[in-house]
Order: sequence, then C-alpha cells, then structure tokens
Amino acid sequence: METEDTIKIAVNGGIGFGAKLNAKQLITLSKYMKEEDELELTTFQQLYIEIPKNRKEEIIYEFSSVGLACYPVGDFVKNLRTCNFCKGEEREGMPIAKELNRRFAGKAVPFTLKMAYTGCPIGCGEPMLSDIGVMKYKENYNLYVGGKGKGRDAEVGILLKENLNPEELYETVDQLITAYSQMGKKRESFFKFWKRACKKQLLI
Repeated sequence: METEDTIKIAVNGGIGFGAKLNAKQLITLSKYMKEEDELELTTFQQLYIEIPKNRKEEIIYEFSSVGLACYPVGDFVKNLRTCNFCKGEEREGMPIAKELNRRFAGKAVPFTLKMAYTGCPIGCGEPMLSDIGVMKYKENYNLYVGGKGKGRDAEVGILLKENLNPEELYETVDQLITAYSQMGKKRESFFKFWKRACKKQLLI
C-alpha cells in the first residue's frame, strides 16, 4: 500500500493573553492525527503536526478558520515568542507584537532565527536571550540583538537601539533580517552572523 506524502507544519494559537488553545482548535488538530500520533511542543511556543502534502493549502485554511496560526518548519524566522500580556492588549503593546509577527514570521533565512517580545522591563518573553528581541519601555520600544540562550557560550544580547516608535522598530528589524538573509552563510546562526558582521563592520 502506497504511503501518503506528508509535510510537517508548525501551529499555535497566535499572539494573545497567554499561550492557549481552545477545544475547537484541539478537535480540528485531532482530525489529522492517528490514535498513535503525538504532537511535539517546541520551545518556540509551537506544535508540530504532519498533514497530507497534497491538501496543505486546504488544511492550513481550515486551521486558520478556527484561529490557529500556521508556520513553515525549517530555516525560517520563527513566530514571535511573547510574554503573556498580563496588563492588557494596548498597554503591553500586543498590536505591535502581532504586526512584528505578521511581517517577519516565516521569512526564509540561512538558519532558524528566534525573535522575542516582552511588554514591560520584567522581560518574561526573554528578548535579551533571543537573536532579535523587543522590549516595550513606557511608550516606545528597545531593540536587542545577538542573544543566545543555550550552550556554554550563552550570552545576553546587546541593546542596539532604544526608544523606537513602531515604524522605526519595523524598519530596523527588517534591515537586520534582510542583511542576514543576504549576507549570512548557509546554516550560520544569527548569533554567529552578528559577531562576524560586527567584527567586519558589515552592519552599524
């Protein structure tokens, strides 16, 4: 019997108050799972699920219709890792986080790129331990780059720019990701690219 070709995609409940899935979303996911199948929960607040390759667009549309966000798996900008927005959508800047995710998640890069956002200086979203991190401070945004949260060479990112308004933030993040896409070596992490680019003054 011929085995059906499948493709792995990443899903989550989108950006909101906490990382949650509702019953309708879980039921929809279970439609495409066998009894022995398992969902893999990643550190990017994603679930990996395998779906029939020839029905990819149809199934992604179905997932989206119940509020599931879908992303490619592999060397792409991952969905924005966020805090839980404990004090409200506007106050914590959730619209900005959603827009960052909309603009950049899923873009092809030389190696998996992690972005994080936190709505206050407590830093629950761990922006300083990510490749690119954003921290809302009062009414503006501070941008951190070059963080690395794992390994013996783990390192806190540097504050690249502070007190950015939303458009300045989007533009700077776009410049960083574009530079990495164009000048990064294959399978070169953003952390290594950032070190190399700064040393050779490829970036400001």
